Amino acid sequence: MTTQERPERIVVIGADAAGMSAAHQALRSAKGNSRAVEVIALEKTRDTSYSACGIPYLVSGIVDSEDSLSARTPERHREMGVDLRLDANVVSISLEARTVTYVDTAGAAETIGFDKLVLATGAHPVIPSWATGNDGQLVTGIHPVKNLDDARQWLDLVLPEPSADPESSPEERHAIVVGAGYIGVEMAEAMFDRGFATTLITRSAVMSNLDSDMSERVMNSIVEGGVQVLSDCTVKSVEVVDGRVRSLTASNGETYPADVVVLGLGVRPATELGADAGIPVGDFGGYLPDENQSVAENVWAAGDCCEVIDRLTGNRIFAPLGTHANKQGRICGYNVVGGKQQFAGVLATAITRFTNSKVHVEVGRTGMSTDAAIKAGFNPESLVTVGGTASGYMRERSTIATKVIADRHSRRLLGVQIVGGHNSAKRIDTAAAALWGDMTVDDLATMDLSYSPPFATVWEAIQLAARRLADRL
Repeated sequence: MTTQERPERIVVIGADAAGMSAAHQALRSAKGNSRAVEVIALEKTRDTSYSACGIPYLVSGIVDSEDSLSARTPERHREMGVDLRLDANVVSISLEARTVTYVDTAGAAETIGFDKLVLATGAHPVIPSWATGNDGQLVTGIHPVKNLDDARQWLDLVLPEPSADPESSPEERHAIVVGAGYIGVEMAEAMFDRGFATTLITRSAVMSNLDSDMSERVMNSIVEGGVQVLSDCTVKSVEVVDGRVRSLTASNGETYPADVVVLGLGVRPATELGADAGIPVGDFGGYLPDENQSVAENVWAAGDCCEVIDRLTGNRIFAPLGTHANKQGRICGYNVVGGKQQFAGVLATAITRFTNSKVHVEVGRTGMSTDAAIKAGFNPESLVTVGGTASGYMRERSTIATKVIADRHSRRLLGVQIVGGHNSAKRIDTAAAALWGDMTVDDLATMDLSYSPPFATVWEAIQLAARRLADRL
């Protein structure tokens, strides 16, 4: 085969959501365009295409096995045409030579060339200094929640140790969850489900990307569910005995027993490889792709290693969500073989829940909070409306609190937040669609939405909230 006939080589670094979306889309697009390509995916772990969002439910026991979280096995990826190489830790990139060097578990290094490169390296969990020992390693019992290796570690930590005396009552175990965002709330649920006396510590408020009045609703539900919540609180130190965490001292001066400590403090973009190669990063440390996900000549990036454009403000933000990663990866797959697909930005729409035998609360949000709207130069007005998810005479009905935020002058919809019971939070998608279409609060109030007593009230809850805010405006 001559040089001209050689298949174009596409190297993808990272084999989770963004990376494998890019790899398979590139193969499909190349086939459709009758282009000869070779796709090599390099992954530093043994896992591919798994749902990181499902890890708390694996830890809680709701999901039976880690295999359930994997969309495709490595073998299936290879059957579909991707040259997938696991335990391949990429250590350097040369944009000038168009090469990537990786090291396997035996320490052997290999350098391969590329014609096109996709960076899908994800993000690192934030690890505070108090969580590590003098050797820089995590203290036993303290762990983040980021990948399947973390999930395996958590399964070892939460499963009760066998007792020498089967008749004896097990001692109460204590879990501290540090950070009260999505992962923190979900892991508090998991720890409670596993029988731990659970404390949730947050330096600000629970779900702090909500307005304070909506955040308080979530916190109250979590407390009602049996979890102790320490807001406006940080960790000062941990006590370690025989190499394992035993207690934690907080900024309020109190010390709390801790058999395990969950690190739910967020993530930061994993961009060291590209930055060392000269690819620019932004204020949040992420790559700065254009609308085509390009970050340099013949180089694209996707997923949690990237900053994204907020559709409402035009500013770059860091919003590491699996929904964005899959879409960006697909766009990279199109464009590495000559396509012109574009990523249209984000609203940071998200949803979660906290549930146990005592309480069930769902949380959804999209667009801007009130504080964010003010910082962006808007003049926001907001209103919380409490309604129901079904007609009052239906047993399915649960309470739903909806906060709608709009600009006083233009009446433009800016954000919506939902806190409620069963079947409440997924309604946030209606608001996200309205925001995506640059609608006003009046548009949302008058949209043609469905009604039937088991599913909604005649004035759907989200429309009732929009109508009342429109009336106020």
